[in-house]
Amino acid sequence: MVKAHSLLYAIYICLIVSIICGALLYFSNLYNQLNLYYNLQEELYIQNQSVLNFALGNKMVSEEIEKDEDSGIEGSYETKSYGLLTLVLAQSYISNDTVSSVHFAGAHHLDKNAVYLTDFSKPLFYSGTVKLVGNNQLPSTFIETSYINNDLSKLSAEGKITISEKHLPEINPEFKKMFQGLKSEKAKLSNVEKPQDSLYYNSFFNSTKEIQVGSNLANVIFKGNFILRSEDSIRIKKSTVLEDVILIAPKITFETGFKGTVQVFATKGIELEEKVILDYPSVICIYNESSEESKIKIKKECRITGAVVLFGNTDNLIDKNSIEIDEDGLVFGDLYCSGKLMLKSDVYGSVYTNRFFLKTEASNYENLIQNIEINVLKRPDYYVSIPLFNTQKTTYGVIKKVL
Repeated sequence: MVKAHSLLYAIYICLIVSIICGALLYFSNLYNQLNLYYNLQEELYIQNQSVLNFALGNKMVSEEIEKDEDSGIEGSYETKSYGLLTLVLAQSYISNDTVSSVHFAGAHHLDKNAVYLTDFSKPLFYSGTVKLVGNNQLPSTFIETSYINNDLSKLSAEGKITISEKHLPEINPEFKKMFQGLKSEKAKLSNVEKPQDSLYYNSFFNSTKEIQVGSNLANVIFKGNFILRSEDSIRIKKSTVLEDVILIAPKITFETGFKGTVQVFATKGIELEEKVILDYPSVICIYNESSEESKIKIKKECRITGAVVLFGNTDNLIDKNSIEIDEDGLVFGDLYCSGKLMLKSDVYGSVYTNRFFLKTEASNYENLIQNIEINVLKRPDYYVSIPLFNTQKTTYGVIKKVL
């Protein structure tokens, strides 16, 4: 005879077993759903990468992408200019799921010139230890020795030397367009999305927001699709964080120790104080077609990855427009100067200038370089340069992922 409490225990046990079985079935179903979700996300990411590769292979010319019949995933992309760079905005989607990405992209640079010095002044002189790796186009095929302070002089030149033209190669027209106005949406800082305190963000899928800023920029973070403009001058403090931002003003100064990624456009002056680092892909550029002076001043131990450009002046105003780069720094990329250039830091890329000069405590020297290395081969083949010239484009690559 079964006792009543034994039957009650049996019911309890059956209830517990059923709960456990139900929980196992629930977690099994949840696991399957999560597995399907993550598999779908993986396929969306793979398709998104395929869309990007298609855009690069298609030289970033818009074209309809066929639907993937096996997975049902569709893809699309668009390109748009952002300063001197090109953005590729890629999307892959199915039903309500979408994966988006944004990359800076451009054509691979095939320029093998180390130095281009125009042929309307003195030949090139060198002093100290100088290394030139790459082709050189100079006023003379002979690089002459100059002895300053009785320093031992040693020249290492690898590559062809040919006679240059009397004018620099014409710069990409896109540089001048930067100073004729950019397509943007003027906005007040108070209306800009602010995910965190002191952080302003604008997606590259949105329209570019143009913000008027004061003469000092400090203790603030700007990331993404912004133009920061001033009608006077801007001083960027090292407490400021700028990532992929465009700066426009007559004069712009970066405080010692600043680090960021920027495109900088000015008409009168740009100054980098000591130990400023501008990461890839950064541009500092002056356009000056007036008779007034303009200067890019880069002090000791600065590192710029991208391009340094000064242009716009006529040949009779070379002496009023200059780039001065102090020692112990590095320009990883290209340098273009339609004025005169004092170069005391190494360049891993190409240098184009109308004239070199060197200032010492004792004297000034024309077309003289001293104790530097200009090496085009240290810019690797996969490196995508800022487009200095409007040349035929062959293969395209990703510069940087920004979303």
